[in-house]
Amino acid sequence: MRGLFKQKARSPVELVRYANELLLFIDRNEEVREQKREEKISELNKTISQMRTVLYGNGGAEPNADACAQLTQEFFKENTFRLLVVCIPRLNSGLRQCATHVLANLQRQQVKSRIIASEYLENNMDIMDILIPGYEDSDIALTYGVIARECIQHQCVARYVLESENMRKFFDYVQNPIFYVASDASATFRFFEVYNKQLLESTNYITKRHAVKLLGDLLLDNSNAAVMVKYVSSLENMRVMMNLLRDPNKTIQRDAFDVFKLFVANKNKPPEIIGILIANRTKLLLFLDGLKLDKVDEGFEEDKALIIREISIYESFDPSSMKMENCEIED
Repeated sequence: MRGLFKQKARSPVELVRYANELLLFIDRNEEVREQKREEKISELNKTISQMRTVLYGNGGAEPNADACAQLTQEFFKENTFRLLVVCIPRLNSGLRQCATHVLANLQRQQVKSRIIASEYLENNMDIMDILIPGYEDSDIALTYGVIARECIQHQCVARYVLESENMRKFFDYVQNPIFYVASDASATFRFFEVYNKQLLESTNYITKRHAVKLLGDLLLDNSNAAVMVKYVSSLENMRVMMNLLRDPNKTIQRDAFDVFKLFVANKNKPPEIIGILIANRTKLLLFLDGLKLDKVDEGFEEDKALIIREISIYESFDPSSMKMENCEIED
């Protein structure tokens, strides 16, 4: 008789609760017989697909805002996000892809002008400690990479990753011998952009000080030489450091100098970097000559002398021969 009646469609809240129930079963019953496990996976596949339809719409039908809001609230209230992330390695490739679409969409859903995902992740940052080490497993690297990139769009998450040991791990991940893993890790490794736009240029003193110090530590580590060369080849990165050199705080100036000197010392400077050094040569020399720390630092003075000599070399260059960008030291 049951087959004669069409099963009533689950509401957004019911979909999340059912998915949560299935995920709990998958997470807690690794030794269950294969047939039972496959049944649960099949049910989860249907449920996640229905959730995707709610969030993305179906064919020509646009998603319903109220349904999206209900699903989003329930998803994060029930901690389904964490469960789904933890269970990803046990799901088949098709279900992983569908789940990734759902998780990506949920990162951007607003409920009464609040981004629920950001609030949830702020209280569950350890999820990033699950996602980022996923690059160590080639089977789940791409899936976890996509999810991690979506999470990093939230400033609180980006800051957490930058200040955690996960940041250092990326220097290994981008050199993974498996090409697609290294490529995906590189795509996720957009922290320099985050550094420049959100942290290094922050109006918050503590945030800016911590960011420039950590950046210097990472770039000066010999094991990160390849990444350092890439960083100091960027004109935009150099612009940020030149501005930080003029920060009124001596500690920030000192740490910014440690990064700036890498741009000048680079033996393979791009033409645009050379052009900026030429255009700002006089101002830079005057500025560096007057740059003093509160305490005597022989290492700083030695490095400063070397950088001054390096910049002085460009005296014979003709600035008009270089293509200039809007990047000058202000008086």
